[in-house]
Amino acid sequence: MKLIRTHIHHARVAAVIRALADAGLRKLVVLEVKGTLPLVFEKERDYSIETSELFISEAQLDLVCEDDEVATATAIIRKQARIGPRISGWIYLFAIEEVLAIDATD
Repeated sequence: MKLIRTHIHHARVAAVIRALADAGLRKLVVLEVKGTLPLVFEKERDYSIETSELFISEAQLDLVCEDDEVATATAIIRKQARIGPRISGWIYLFAIEEVLAIDATD
């Protein structure tokens, strides 16, 4: 299994989630994070004292999938997350050693 972590612009989150769901990839978590992607829209800039204006608001999507689904998932993310000619985000791949369920029998 793999964990695919993606940092993308907020404007593309809904399209990425829909396309992944349409492909049957639904083990997904979405977080709001601060990062250093190139600014696309002025409203993405964060002027907070803690982070300075170097950072923008981004979305982090974490997707868990089988090894044979990685190529499909990353192709979907790369296509749907793209904004303009610049770098639109990053995809990181991590190996998962084990998955344990949390259930009522524990």
